[in-house]
Amino acid sequence: MSTAGATDPLAALGALPGVADSVESVRKAVDRVYGHRIMRRRSNEITSEAALRGARGSAALSGADWALEEVRRRTDFSADAEARTVGAALRLTAEAGQLLSIWRQSPLRVLARLHLVAAADQAEQVGRPRQDGEPVDEPLVGLPLPGAAETHGRLEGLAQLIVAGGSAPALVTAAVVHGELLALRPFTSHNGLVARTAERIVLVGSGLDPKSVCPAEVGHAELGRAAYLKALDGYVSGTPEGMAAWIAHCGRAVELGARESTAVCEALQRGAA
Repeated sequence: MSTAGATDPLAALGALPGVADSVESVRKAVDRVYGHRIMRRRSNEITSEAALRGARGSAALSGADWALEEVRRRTDFSADAEARTVGAALRLTAEAGQLLSIWRQSPLRVLARLHLVAAADQAEQVGRPRQDGEPVDEPLVGLPLPGAAETHGRLEGLAQLIVAGGSAPALVTAAVVHGELLALRPFTSHNGLVARTAERIVLVGSGLDPKSVCPAEVGHAELGRAAYLKALDGYVSGTPEGMAAWIAHCGRAVELGARESTAVCEALQRGAA
C-alpha cells in the first residue's frame, strides 16, 4: 500500500466511494449481535464458539476445509498437513486475545509472535520476516512475491501507521492490515492464517468487536476462496476502486461473522445448543 503524499492514508481510504456504506453496514451488524439478550448472560459462550468457527473458516481458506464438528471433536492436530493447518488456526485464535495490548505499540512483535505460534516446527525461519532466497509456502495465493527488502520496508511502514493511530474506521485498518500481509507474505509459511488473525486483532482491539464475537474468518470462508482472491487482486492493484472493493469484501465478511454469532445466540435461546 502506498502512503506517499497522505498525512493519514488510512483515513483517506475511508473516504473512498462506498467505504462509508460498508463501515455503517458492519456497525449495524455488530450492534445486532451485541444487542441480543443472550449476549448479556452468556457472552463467554458466544466468544468461545466464535473463536472455534473463526479458526475453522481461516483453516478452510488455507486449504483445510474441515466440518465444524470435526474441528470440535479432534484433539490431535499433527497427523498430516491439513491437521497441522487446523491446529495452527486454533492456536492463533487462542493467542490473539493475549496480544491486544501489545499490538498498538509493537505490531511487528505481534506478527512475529503469531508466526511463531503458527509455525513452531520451522525453527530457523520462524518468527521473523523472510530473507532473500527463502521460499514461501503459500500455494493458494499466486500473486507476485515482493523481494525481502521491499517486504521489510512495507512492514515497517504498516507498523508506523498502526502505532501513529488516526481517524480511520476499524474496518478500514483491519482490511489494510489483512491485505498488506497477504500481498507481502512476509513469512516463509502460514501468511494467510497470520493475516486473518491480525485482522481479528484490529477488529477486537479497536473496540468495534471487543468480545470477539464477529469472526470475519467465517465470512471470508463463506464468500469463498475465489471471491477472496479476486478482492485481494483489487487491493494489490492499488487503485481506488480495487482498494474499496477489498474493504467492502472484508466488511461483508465481518457482517457474515456477526450473522453466524447471531444464529448461535438464537440457538442458545431456544435451548438447541
